[in-house]
Amino acid sequence: MSPTFDTVAVGDELSPTSYQVRRRDLIRYAGASGDFNVIHWNERVAVSVGLPSVIAHGMFTMATAGRFVSDWVGDPGAIVEYGVRFTTMIPVPDDDEGATIEVSGRISAKDDTARTATVLLTAVSGGQKVLGKATAVVRLS
Repeated sequence: MSPTFDTVAVGDELSPTSYQVRRRDLIRYAGASGDFNVIHWNERVAVSVGLPSVIAHGMFTMATAGRFVSDWVGDPGAIVEYGVRFTTMIPVPDDDEGATIEVSGRISAKDDTARTATVLLTAVSGGQKVLGKATAVVRLS
């Protein structure tokens, strides 16, 4: 059941969700986004420029946290504002498991006039916070 303005309160926690990121996901994202930078798919090049491995696209990571909010609210069109800062890279191993991004959230504010709620997001991978100042404003019925 989708949340409503009357059923959420400041301080409410949104249950964390884990998302697996595999190399094939990065290839698909590159095709959809047009971002074919080789550091996102070629291990040899990524390592040659000082990266630990192929890394996930920053915008892929941002989209994953956006998906978390969209799934929670039940309507992608309900997201009226969304922004993040990128804090660290996500290396994606060349194996069947890849990397994991865990996203959680907390309601930090409500606007009675606009009937919106502000969600502060936390995204972690490999024990490190990968997004900073990640905030979404959603309109609720």
